[in-house]
Amino acid sequence: MSAGVVAALTAEARTLGVAARRGAGFATTREGILVAVSGIGGAAATVAARLLADAGATSLVSWGLAGGLDPALAAGTICLPSVVIAADGSRFATDHHWRELVAAAIAARRVVVNGSLLTAISSIDDVAGKAAAFHETGAAAVDMESHAIAAVAASRKLPFIAIRVIVDTAHDALPDAVVAASSGGEVSTLRLVRELLRSPQTIAPLLRLALRYRAARGALLAVARSGVLAPLKFATADANRIA
Repeated sequence: MSAGVVAALTAEARTLGVAARRGAGFATTREGILVAVSGIGGAAATVAARLLADAGATSLVSWGLAGGLDPALAAGTICLPSVVIAADGSRFATDHHWRELVAAAIAARRVVVNGSLLTAISSIDDVAGKAAAFHETGAAAVDMESHAIAAVAASRKLPFIAIRVIVDTAHDALPDAVVAASSGGEVSTLRLVRELLRSPQTIAPLLRLALRYRAARGALLAVARSGVLAPLKFATADANRIA
């Protein structure tokens, strides 16, 4: 059985040991995991998830970074949500058995939380926006792809989990330079340098975000190296576990 992993960004996919790129189909790890880089957003994630399912993936994973909504959670916290919810309130449950196996493999060495994961239509970049989202939904973290991937999994009757690591916490506002540089779905170094030259006051928060990113990437690597994605530890995919 092969897991199909959707990562929004190339850098997220690299933690799985592949050089997958957006728009280049999918790559396969040495363990047989199929990895597709979708780009940011639900529409792009839907296309990538369908591609993986058509290629023979027997389960789907939403993989990568997330923004923190719960003020108690630090950068590097691994979010294994029991539910992913959309802005309109619709929700999908993740596979309990698979999620518990992942948690058991990494919880002794890493901070892991469950709860819910919000999938937003647009990026929540500021502290006030994060606080409002947390108040309204109670979600631990937010991304822009997981609900779409879960919907594809449900339509294909495939097990689904989300593995998301908090990079910017509930107390962090994303620097304007980062937001501007990532408008195309990937962070452009050239655009980032250009924005920093225009707004040098954003250098300090950018350095802080870099430290957060280092912690988050280390957590993603720890999950990847734990071997929990391949081979899958359950013998059959029970469609009734997908809600």
